Amino acid sequence: MAEFSIIDTYFNRQTVTSTDVNSVDLGIGDDSALLTPPPNQQLVICADTLVAGRHFPLNTAAHAIGWKSVAVNLSDIAAMAAKPHSILLALSLPQIDHDWLKGFSQGLYECCDQFGVRLIGGDTTQSPHLTISVTALGWIETGKAVPRSGAQVGDYVCVSGTVGDAAYALQHLGHPLQQRLDYPTPRCQLGQQLKGLASSMIDVSDGLAQDLGHILKASHVGATLDLDQLPVNAALKKLQQEKQWQYALAGGDDYELCFTISRQNYEKILQQQLDVNITKIGQITQQKGLTFVQNGVDHSLQFYGYQHFA
Repeated sequence: MAEFSIIDTYFNRQTVTSTDVNSVDLGIGDDSALLTPPPNQQLVICADTLVAGRHFPLNTAAHAIGWKSVAVNLSDIAAMAAKPHSILLALSLPQIDHDWLKGFSQGLYECCDQFGVRLIGGDTTQSPHLTISVTALGWIETGKAVPRSGAQVGDYVCVSGTVGDAAYALQHLGHPLQQRLDYPTPRCQLGQQLKGLASSMIDVSDGLAQDLGHILKASHVGATLDLDQLPVNAALKKLQQEKQWQYALAGGDDYELCFTISRQNYEKILQQQLDVNITKIGQITQQKGLTFVQNGVDHSLQFYGYQHFA
């Protein structure tokens, strides 16, 4: 089967499920896609690459790989408080496996459908290793994006959902928490609700401590984190504290949103109808660095998140 036959068979679905009134002018089938930017909006764009055996176990179901390849990119769009719009897919395959392609494309489209996103183009090649690269596009009102660099002294540090689930599942394949590893939920609705309220934001992909550290560095501030307030699943609560903290703070791959927010705006977000719980886990400080506290006592801890070239 030739490249274009693969595209026509698995990735050229004509049904448009996006509710975005700003439609795609030209999608799959040409050298490039054409979009008309909505008025007074900025384009938000990101890209992520998933490599078999590195970003997901080799025996991961094709459907889950398709879902996750979209979800991790939509999480980056959500972290800017933007609305996701469309994706581009670059797929490198060792060989043509029709069952795998069917499952992968179904997972990809199910994620797209759930979050109102359309596949508008990409590329398919042969490669020794299975590699999936997705570029996601979104829109946000000009000047309204939430960067990493806006945290202010006194802001609360918050995180959505629970953290450590995916890392625990990776070490305990077959556990119910594997659903969180294979099918992460990008917090698109929460991200948009935090527009105009959060002062900074990032998605938790490489570990909460490491990703929060990116906010602190960009904002030139520090933070105190309350270890007792970390939101963890019941399965993790059965572990020794140090192991809990390791999963929650250094595990990564949860794709929750970590954000900073003023006390006043925190009260406002709590008044909204949210589709996921948020937890206040700390506070931004003038003193640089990340300090861990339990029962008012400082803990000298170091957590290292995911390192691509470790």
